[in-house]
Amino acid sequence: MSAVPIPPQRIAAAAQARLELRGEIAMVAGEASGDLLASMLLGGLQARLGGDVRYAGIGGRRMMEKGFVSHWPMETLSVNGYVEVIGSLREILATRRQIRDRLLAERPLCFIGIDAPDFNFGLEVPLRRAGIPVVHFVSPSIWAWRGGRIRTIAKAVDHILCLFPFEPEIYAKAGIPATYVGHPLADVIPMVPDVQGARAQLGLPAGRRVVAVLPGSRQSEVRNLGATFFAAMARMHAMDATLAFVLPAASAPLRAIVEEHARQYPQLDVTIVDGQSHQAMEAADVVLLASGTATLEAALYKKPMVISYKVPWLTAQIMKRQGYLPYVGLPNILSGRFVVPELLQDDATPEALARETLLQLNDQTNAAFLYEHFTQMHHTLRRNTADIAADVVVSLLRGRSAA
Repeated sequence: MSAVPIPPQRIAAAAQARLELRGEIAMVAGEASGDLLASMLLGGLQARLGGDVRYAGIGGRRMMEKGFVSHWPMETLSVNGYVEVIGSLREILATRRQIRDRLLAERPLCFIGIDAPDFNFGLEVPLRRAGIPVVHFVSPSIWAWRGGRIRTIAKAVDHILCLFPFEPEIYAKAGIPATYVGHPLADVIPMVPDVQGARAQLGLPAGRRVVAVLPGSRQSEVRNLGATFFAAMARMHAMDATLAFVLPAASAPLRAIVEEHARQYPQLDVTIVDGQSHQAMEAADVVLLASGTATLEAALYKKPMVISYKVPWLTAQIMKRQGYLPYVGLPNILSGRFVVPELLQDDATPEALARETLLQLNDQTNAAFLYEHFTQMHHTLRRNTADIAADVVVSLLRGRSAA
C-alpha cells in the first residue's frame, strides 16, 4: 500500500500550538552542508518546542552556535568516496556504535539524521526498531544511483524530508512518508545577485571579468583537483591576461594547499579568500567548480559554470556501475538535461577545462538563458525550508505523544 504524502497545510496545523515536551532530540550531521541544514532546522524546532528540549549528538559550528551539544567531532564523518573512507572506517564504525549505544540507553524524543546516509541509516535502523521516532533530512540520490537503498530507508525512517520536488513521489510508491521542504539555500541566497557589492566586499579589481574557482571543500577533493584547476587557470590567463580569479578556501589546511599551487603560477591575478564561497560565486562572471552542493549554489546565483570531478580509479568504477543518470551536477539533474558542461575524470584536462570555461564566459546568449532558467529553479526550490521541516518533526512528535 502506497503512502499518501501529508499536505503541508495539515502538517503546519498539527504543529501550530507549542508542544510541551521535556527531553532531548538527537541529531547527527556529517559535514558542512549538513551542519547548515541542521542549524536552520534547530532554529525552527527551538521556536516551536521551547527551552525544555535539548539537542545533542554530532554536529558542527553552526549547530553549536544554536546551543547544540556535539559529543563527537563532526570531522570524523567528513570523508567521501568508497576508497577514501577505508582509512577512517574503524573510527567511523566505532563512533556509530558509541552513539547508537548511548541513544538506545537514553531514548531521545526522536532522532534526526542529517544527510550522511551511509552513517545515519546504519544508526537509524536499530533506533527505529527500538521505538524511537526517526526523521531523515535529505533524501539520498536514489534516483541517480543505488536505487536498492530504498529498502533500507523503509526500515530506517518514519519520515523523510526531501529537498527536491520530484522526490516524495518516489517514496510514496515505496510506502515511505515523505515531504518536500524545498532547499534551504534557496531561502538564503538572494534572488538577484549583487555582483558589484560582492566584488567590493572581496576586494576584487574593478572593471575585470572574474572567474570563481572552487576545487572542493574537502582536502581529498582539493588534492585531486587543485593542480588541474590551477593549470586550467594558467591556460585561461594565456588566452586572456585581463581575467581575475577568486578562490575561496574552506579551511586553513585547504588554504595552505591552494597557496602552494598559487606560488607555481605567479602570473595569475588570483585572490584567495577564507570561506566566503557565496560571495566568490556572487562576484563571478563564470564558475569552475567541483561537483557537489556548490553547483546548486552557483545555479542559485544564476552563473554559467563548468562542473568537474576527479576521484581515484576504483571509486570511479564503483560509481559508474551504480549510476543511473548521465550527469552528476545538481543543475543538470534538476533540469533533466545538460544545461552546463561536465568534465569528469580523464576528460578533466587543463586544456578542456580552460576551453569550456571561456566558452561559458563569452557566450552571452547562453548566459542570458541560464539566468532565466536558474531563476525559475530558484523559485521552485524556495519554500521556507526550516519552518516546513520543523513542522513535520513537531507533527510526528505530537502524534507519538498522543498515542
